[in-house]
Amino acid sequence: MVYISRKEHFNAAHRLFNPNWSDERNKDVFGPCANHNWHGHNFELIVTVKGEPDPDTGFVIDLKVLGDIIKRDIIEALDHKNINLDVPFMQGKMASCEVLVMEIWKILDAALQPLTEARLHQIRLFETERNFVDYYGE
Repeated sequence: MVYISRKEHFNAAHRLFNPNWSDERNKDVFGPCANHNWHGHNFELIVTVKGEPDPDTGFVIDLKVLGDIIKRDIIEALDHKNINLDVPFMQGKMASCEVLVMEIWKILDAALQPLTEARLHQIRLFETERNFVDYYGE
């Protein structure tokens, strides 16, 4: 099994808050991330796909194809957007990195399945240089 990764970047704003809670409780739980006027990050997204290399090309997946899918289905939806307000696949969901990476998985998994036998292995989403989330589709 060979694992191959593609790294992409996007900038986005979000706000962590539970609409069922008071402003005080949101501030207690989420701190400055509950700011009414949002806050932003320079996100790094790393998508890892696994599979056996094709005997004709040597590729698990053509990285240009993978990059095009990520850009079309994920980056265009998120880059320079407000995750809470502007991203259809995040409507009504908590805009945490944990939830975001799970939604990204669903989209990429559905896009890859008809094109290749390679499968998603991991998605890593960096919110900051020190904070990141890994998801394996489980």
